[in-house]
Order: sequence, then C-alpha cells, then structure tokens
Amino acid sequence: MTDFPTTARVVIIGGGVVGVSTLYHLAKKGWTDCVLLEKNELTAGSTWHAAGNCPSFSTSWAVMNMQRYSLGLYKGLAEEVDYPMNYHVTGSIRLAHSKERMQEFARAMSMGNYQGLNLRLMTPDDAKEMYPFLETHDLEGALYDPDDGDIDPAQLTQALAKGARQMGAKIERFCSATGVTQHPNGTWTVHTEKGDIDCEKVVNAAGYYAQRVGEWFKPYGGRTVPMVTMSHQFFLTEEIPELKAWTEKMGHKVPLLRDVDSSYYLRQDKNGLNLGPYERNCKAHWVTPDDPQPEDFSFQLYPDDLERLEWYIEDAMARVPILGTAGVGRVINGPIPYAPDGLPLLGPMPGVKNAFEACVFTFGITQGGGAGKVAAEWIVDGQTEWDMWACDPRRYTDYTDQDYCHQKAMEIYGHEYGMHFPHKMWPAGRNKKLSPVHDKVIALGGQMGAYNGWERANWFAKDGDDTSLEATETWERAGPWQPRVKEECEAVRDGVGVLDLPGFSRFNLSGNGAAEWLRGRIAGGLPKVGRMNLAYFADDRGRILTEMSVMRHGEDQFTLITAATAQWHDYDVLRGALDEGLSLTDHTTEYSTLIVTGPKARELFESIGTEADLSAGWLSHQAAKVAGVDCALARVSFAGELGWEIHAANANIPALYDAVLGAGAVPFGMFALNALRLEKGYRAWKGDLSTDYSLLEGGLERFIKFDKPQDFTGKAALLAEKQTGVKKRFVTLTLDNPSPADAPYMSTIWIGDEVAGETTSGGWGYRVDKSIALGMLRADAAVPGAKVHVDIYGERYIATIQEDQPLWDPQNMRIRA
Repeated sequence: MTDFPTTARVVIIGGGVVGVSTLYHLAKKGWTDCVLLEKNELTAGSTWHAAGNCPSFSTSWAVMNMQRYSLGLYKGLAEEVDYPMNYHVTGSIRLAHSKERMQEFARAMSMGNYQGLNLRLMTPDDAKEMYPFLETHDLEGALYDPDDGDIDPAQLTQALAKGARQMGAKIERFCSATGVTQHPNGTWTVHTEKGDIDCEKVVNAAGYYAQRVGEWFKPYGGRTVPMVTMSHQFFLTEEIPELKAWTEKMGHKVPLLRDVDSSYYLRQDKNGLNLGPYERNCKAHWVTPDDPQPEDFSFQLYPDDLERLEWYIEDAMARVPILGTAGVGRVINGPIPYAPDGLPLLGPMPGVKNAFEACVFTFGITQGGGAGKVAAEWIVDGQTEWDMWACDPRRYTDYTDQDYCHQKAMEIYGHEYGMHFPHKMWPAGRNKKLSPVHDKVIALGGQMGAYNGWERANWFAKDGDDTSLEATETWERAGPWQPRVKEECEAVRDGVGVLDLPGFSRFNLSGNGAAEWLRGRIAGGLPKVGRMNLAYFADDRGRILTEMSVMRHGEDQFTLITAATAQWHDYDVLRGALDEGLSLTDHTTEYSTLIVTGPKARELFESIGTEADLSAGWLSHQAAKVAGVDCALARVSFAGELGWEIHAANANIPALYDAVLGAGAVPFGMFALNALRLEKGYRAWKGDLSTDYSLLEGGLERFIKFDKPQDFTGKAALLAEKQTGVKKRFVTLTLDNPSPADAPYMSTIWIGDEVAGETTSGGWGYRVDKSIALGMLRADAAVPGAKVHVDIYGERYIATIQEDQPLWDPQNMRIRA
C-alpha cells in the first residue's frame, strides 16, 4: 500500500485499449503524473475478446483520421517499447454488390487518398486474383485497403501499458474505482477500494461499464451515458487444408474479406477462418430487469447463440465455399458497447468540468491509438488537432433515453455496414422531441428528419409521391423529393414560405458586465440594443469554434441562438469561462421558431395584423403581437429573402402557424432551406464551420475586429496568420456540367493531378439552377473564374470558382427590401 498513489494530474477509470492508450499519450505529452485504474486485469472488458481487426476505412473524416493514426502507431509500437506483438497487415477487400456501394467506396477512397492512405478500387476479377477462394459472379466490384489487417488486442494493450510505465505513468490493476467527489475549485477525488486519489481531471474509459461510472458524475452536472451493450458473435473454424496449402505456397495470408452488403467479415486465423456477422436480428444485453448487468463480467462471455447467424453463415459459405468444409472450432459471444450512432464518446463530459469520456468504442482496437491521442489533446490542450465533432459526447443531448439508445443500437448494429445516403432518414428512435405544430406539419405532408432529437420537415410530399425508405437509398439528388423541394424554393423566391423550426439552441446571458465579457470571447463586435448580429468564437489557434446569433435586449442582456445540434457544446463554451455574477440559462425547450420569408412576407404580416414595426431594418428585433399573439420578430432570413423569424413560447406557436398558413404561406422544409442557404454562401456549423479551419480561412474576416482592445481568444494566432497569409481559402464553386449527385462533405478538389482542397457542403441551387459546392481551396489557387475538378463519388466534374459574394442576390437587395 505504500506505493499507492494518492495524488495525480489525471485519473483514468478503465483498463481497456482506449484507457491505456490515453495514459500512454498523456505521458507522451509530458503528463506522466497520471494513474489508470482497472478493477481486474488490463483488457478484462471488451478488449480481451475483440476480433482485433484494423481497418482504416470510414466515411467519417474524423474517424478515418483516428484510425489512420492508429495503424501508423501500431506499426512501430513493438519496437518502440520492446514488446513483441502479433500484428498481421494482410490488406482487406470490401465487396460491392451494387453501383451505389461502389460509389460509397469511391468517396471513401478519395478521402483516404487525401489522408495519405492507399485505398484503391478493384474489379471482381482483381478480387478473385487476390482471393482465389472467392465467388465473384454477382459482384459489382471491390475496394482494396493494403494497410488493413489484425492485431492481438491483449498484446497491443500491454505494449501501450509498458510504454506508459516506461515514461513514468502508473497503472493500478485489481483496484476498483467506487465513486468520485468534485471539490468547489473543480478538482476531484476518485475513491477506490485501496484508497482515495486527489486529481485535477478524470476520464471515464470504462467501456461497457461507462454508463455505471457515468452515474457518479450526475451530482456535478452529468447525465446518463447514452449507450447499450450489444452481443457480438464470431466463430473460428477448424483448420482448412486448402487454405493452409495456399498460405504455405504464397508465404502470406489471404486478405481480410468484408461482404458489407451481406453484413459480415471473414478473416484468416492461423489456417482457419474467422466469421463475424452483424446480424439484423441482433440482441442487446443488460437492458431489462430480468437481465441485469453483473457487478463484474471480466473475461466472461455470453452463451453461444449461432442460430441468430444462420443466414449469414450460409451466405458466407456461398461466397467462400471452403468455409463450409471445416467445423466450428470456437465461438466468441461477448459484450460490445454501442452509442446510438455507433461512434464512440470521446471528449469533454457534457455539463461536468474537468471530466472527459473515452468510452463506448464499438471498434476500439482500430480506433484505440487515435483515441488516446485525441483524448490526451482534449485533456492537456483543451482542443484537438482534427475536428472531432463526430465523436464528441456533446453531440447528444437530453433526448437519448434508454429507449432511444436501445432502438438506435439495434438499428446501427444490424446495419453496421449500412450506407448513409444524403436523403435517408433512419427510422429508429424517432419522435423524441416534437414541435408544438408537429401533427399539423405531418398532415400537410411533412417528411420528417431528426435534428438534435427534434422532428423537422425535410420536404412536403403530395398525394402519389413515393415516401418509402427505399426511395431515399441513392446518392443522387433525383428522387420523389426533388420536384417538391424545387416548388418550395420557388415559393420562397416568388411569394412567401413558412418553415416550422423547433429546437434552435437558445441561451439567455445577463448580469453586470455581460457585454464586456462577451467582447472578450467573440472575434467581432456586439450589436446595439434592439439589434442582432453574427458572432464567432475562436479557439487558441484562431480556428472556428462556433457561431452564434447575438440578440441584444439591454446593455447587459442578450439572447444567444445557435444550431440545434450545438446545444450542449455551445452551452459548455459559454459556461466554461463565465465570470462570477453573470447568469447563463438554457431556454431551448421553452420556445420555438417559425421562419416566414419571401418577397411577399411583409404583405402577409400586414394581412394578418401585427403591431410590429415592419419597416424596421435588417438585423433588427422587437417584441410584437402577430395575429393577436405575443412573440418576438427578428428581421433575418437564412434563406436569403425578405423575411422574419417569429420566436414565441411553445403555447403560442400553433395560433401563429395557423395564421401564417391561412394567409397563404407555403410550408417548406430543411432540404429547401439547405438549397437556399448554399446560394447565399451561408456556412453550416460543423460542415463549413469547424475547428479544421481558422476564421480567416473560412472567409470570416468581416466578423473580426482586430482593433478592439479586448484580447479575445485566438486573437494573437489570427493576427499572426493575417500577417503571413492563409494557407486555404473559402470558395464557392458551381459545377459547369452537373453530376447526378451533389458534392458531399470532404469531396476532393483537384487542379491537374494534385488535390488542392475539399468541399465542405454541396447541393442544388434552385434559384440559380446550378449544382453548388462550398469548400476550402489552396489559397494561391482560389482565383475567381478559374476551373477546377471536383471528385463526386468517383467521377471528376469541372467546376468554376465564383466571386467572393452570394450567387443569389449578391448585393443583398432582396433581404434588405
């Protein structure tokens, strides 16, 4: 007991690969006074029974970055720490049964190549040549990843542990954490069976026990960790003589095979095969009272349940017939944690100071190296090299009850390799947050999507339109929605439209000195009383942290409005540095918004009666009555037309919506709003606006006041960048000859044979009748009128760089009318 550490900078709870990697990377950054707690032996949770596959493939830019880093780390780790590991880089083949799957592969290949990976597309014959036991008669093609393979999870974890210990970090095995206490100054005491440890920061890396550990943080602002534990089965065959003979002849294993359309992986294990399906008829554990989570499930498995896998086994045997020639040697059926979207929780713990999460990893082995790097950056630097919003725990808010988590985990697991088409809205876990006029929107034909749990109409269908899920399973813009979105955009262009928009994140900030505090946080200035403006928050590097609309009601009284998905993230941004005496309150769920916009919007308000001053200028706001109902009117429109936002208490929204519709407004949806904002060059949060780019790179210099006296966050970095010049520049592109699909996030932009940038969003502009892409381009190449190529699902299309102004109404005459 004399060696038990009683103080540390950081305590990590959980000794799986991610927790140990976090310890290793903290030590790498010089934070060696850190302790990891594991109640059993290292790897006792999901790590020990993991298959150990190591793909770099992802359609998420952030996750691909994380996995790419992991594989690079693993290649040199054994030598670095002098701990031998079984790491087999066999390459992998992903099979495609359809054109749509090949388009997905082409997009991932382009992203991977941009990150320095060597992904390449294959024909069925190419795949057969590399994997001679494969049946290819019904395949469209394949994707080859030469860096894929498998690693021994226990050896990987022990190697990281050895490296961490060599640098001075401590690991306490067989030492259960039993609770935490936070002190008024924000520091922690972590309670264990061996004694207490006082520390600055705590990390929940408890794997499938993360929800139980998360409960300890509730008294300090925490919430129930959104997760479910799924049963994942794979089995290993006995030796297959034919495979053994081929391996001995060739001197290497066959590549790891994934039949993503059938939903399984097949890997050579010694001289047998390892088959791991992600079955539709999947099973969650520990979600009902009759199946409670054990106090300790270390190194344990669930009973075999191969009947669930019958279809997948038969399909795999038809694809690789030698699989059926050997018996089952061993079955692994173990717990794997799932967040509702299948991605981990990695970053600041929502609502809790000095606490972090590095848990709920479904693919913890291939992501573990990168996860440790990201976690250490969050802890030490307060920011990460890559924008990691895809994994940030704050992406979820209060709608993630256990019913939601269960429904989504079952859906995600059963569609582990599912394609995420741009117009597809997955059906599980819906209707968690409803607008006050939800039923009315549905009755009008609203086809709904979920935004931070809030149901919003994406488009409005008419009788006879195909509203099936199957109709949305395309990368192309054409579908039943397209003529309706066009009509909605034209209604906003020519008349007046109304969009029901519940869920805007809405915070009230007040108190003596609130204005001065805000000036020290935002890059630009504040509006006058009765006015509003856009404000940008930067991180220390001058990168885009977030965007907020600031409405000023008094000298030190503000409402801050942000994107729905930014609710917990932006509340943390504000709360984390709040001066004593200031008040910050969240009113997101108490109010809702109607966007009323179009050249006839003023006439509409006049026709239904309003006491508001409709001549008040652009970016004004006022308390008002519309159709006799109390509300606030804000003279602003994300659609780029004359318009107002109506902000009102939930109870007042139905009467307002009925009045606006009754006066002739055409309901429009989120697909139309996206098209309209692209034509104006308005940026979207965590697409066009992310910490991958600085404010200057993002074309936001007009929102920066370098001459103000306040030393706002990122000011020094932005001044330095202004002096040296930006490396990238925000551009608007129009495709000369449009592709059937619009540019998705992170399509590569080419100049000749070189990648010169990437798109950040894209879509069809119905007012300008063009396919538009917003993006970031090498600064010297961002010349208006110049031609570039945009890679869209594997095909390159000529695009023209536009002037740095909106495509529609470049002088903003319509919005100021």
